Amino acid sequence: MKQWKKPAFWLSTVLLFALLLSACTAAAPAAAPADEAAATEATAPEASASPAEAARPNVVYDLPDLGGRAVSAAMANDYTPLQFIDPGTGEAVGWEYDAVAEICRRLNCTVEWTNTSWDAMIPAINAGQFDIGMDGITITEERAQQVDFSAPYMTSQQFMLVRADDDRFATPADFAADAELLVGAQPGTTGFYTAVYDILDGDEANPRIKLFDNFGASVQALITGDVDMVLVDAASGRGYIGANPDKLKIAGDAIKSEDFGFIFPQGSDLVEPFNAAIASMQEDGFDDYLNTKWFFLYDPAQ
Repeated sequence: MKQWKKPAFWLSTVLLFALLLSACTAAAPAAAPADEAAATEATAPEASASPAEAARPNVVYDLPDLGGRAVSAAMANDYTPLQFIDPGTGEAVGWEYDAVAEICRRLNCTVEWTNTSWDAMIPAINAGQFDIGMDGITITEERAQQVDFSAPYMTSQQFMLVRADDDRFATPADFAADAELLVGAQPGTTGFYTAVYDILDGDEANPRIKLFDNFGASVQALITGDVDMVLVDAASGRGYIGANPDKLKIAGDAIKSEDFGFIFPQGSDLVEPFNAAIASMQEDGFDDYLNTKWFFLYDPAQ
């Protein structure tokens, strides 16, 4: 079972402060079936009262009112701790679930969650099958030709995730210089393109890049020794190291920094309201509360 390290006392203080500044997260939906061949829909259950709700300040937000509009949201449940299946409960949870639920609370909308695959998500959003997509999606000019992005809700720094006992390399140049070393990645993702263009030779067919259907599979291949490195952002790196503290570590410094955004069909009228809600969450500290909850305090054993 996945086990995250307990936080230090000062971090609990940070959480308390964040709770006083922010609202609680809405309950996450029940996990969708694992079969990604056909997307399946699951509606989130009603939120229950919590200590965070009791501490929510009486803040009036100058935000658009969507009048109870239903918003269909697509996710892949493969990006710990942004969105994943909690091994302790079997439910789909994470930073992005809580963030979108809170956005809709502030905008007066409801979320209809749907599980789909990463490969299908951007084409599905482009075709208007869903109102919003989320999967730790890096904002790029190429993707912006197919979908509209929200304002950034998180900055992603790319790091090399390696086995805890591996000291063979500490920089991208070290990794590139050893032809025996392999990197695991999902095709079409930021990690894949970082491996191709920032570490290796720019050849997308380079045999040193081993492709996997989802991010979790590439991390498992790293643990078992089938590959030697997987590129992760800071958030996901914390999640997987917390779950496997004796098996994984970060090697070296950040390779690059990029921004995450939610995606919408081009011309969507939801972009502006969501941007306003994201800005309000950053202003009143709710995003800091989510960072503390999911990057430091999450423990599936509790």
